[in-house]
Amino acid sequence: MQLDRGLYAPLIVEDPAESGGYDQDWTVVLDDWLDGTTPDDVFVSLRVGTSMGPMNTTSAVLGGDAGDVRYAYYLINGRLPTAPAAFTAQPRQRVRIRFINAGGDTAFRVALGGHRMSITHTDGFPVTPIDTDALLIGMGERYDVVVTLGDGVFPLVALAEGKDATALALVRTSAGQPPPQARPKELDGAVIGYDTLHAIPTAALPGRPVDVEHRLDLTGNMMSYDWGINGRQLDLSPNVIRQGQRVRVSFTNTTTMYHPMHIHGHTFQINGNGPRKDTVIVLPRQKVSCDFDADNPGQWILHCHNIYHAEAGMAAVLGYEQ
Repeated sequence: MQLDRGLYAPLIVEDPAESGGYDQDWTVVLDDWLDGTTPDDVFVSLRVGTSMGPMNTTSAVLGGDAGDVRYAYYLINGRLPTAPAAFTAQPRQRVRIRFINAGGDTAFRVALGGHRMSITHTDGFPVTPIDTDALLIGMGERYDVVVTLGDGVFPLVALAEGKDATALALVRTSAGQPPPQARPKELDGAVIGYDTLHAIPTAALPGRPVDVEHRLDLTGNMMSYDWGINGRQLDLSPNVIRQGQRVRVSFTNTTTMYHPMHIHGHTFQINGNGPRKDTVIVLPRQKVSCDFDADNPGQWILHCHNIYHAEAGMAAVLGYEQ
């Protein structure tokens, strides 16, 4: 649970073959921040039912429960909304923004006031560019967008989905004060989903039949805090795969809360022709298929990127067999 102690940092790997075509490159790290307690104490309170969280708080975008933990602060690049981070540029410059959700228990809905954003990458892999008003970013997910900036001072807002709180930064292309209303209308606009994102041909998996499928049910509930996979907590018996196979991991969420599921050691394509990623939000009562090529032998964990769900046992192992 070191993530909720601030043990994280962005690592940007540049693609030498990428043309760029933008004037500036900004990294925006979103986070939820504890104060006056520790992740260990929070986890104990969740297990015994004295919740630290905003219970009965829901999100239509997330399809149900929005989170377990009520955080003291929500941050952009480590700054509070009362002393926001500031990004500066010139009007009409094209800016690449790399969004990273480093939160432990919070999905963020992100928008830049007065602008639409063109999504170019998901979890580091290029997609066919598509415009959106806002992004929904689960824990562990990353999105890259390109924006052509207007003239003025604009709020960059990250709504802590379902938690009635926001993180804030400012984008400045000229002198002046930010608008008094920090919640931009774009935050309530269109939010692009996985079904409208598609990996570009060079990032997509080659077409071939699936050799093996592992069906993993996401199980548990808030009251008993018994989050698991297939009804078990941290089952280390490997789900067997072999090198060279096309593998499908099918996540079915049987719970009332969303789970951002992350597979270590591999990247996958969602639902056959979707984006290429390593972390995917699985909404309540929904199923997501993740296909990948088994090309990295070892024992690899997969887990929910809600750190308290992972600590409770929502994790399993993919193991290579000779």
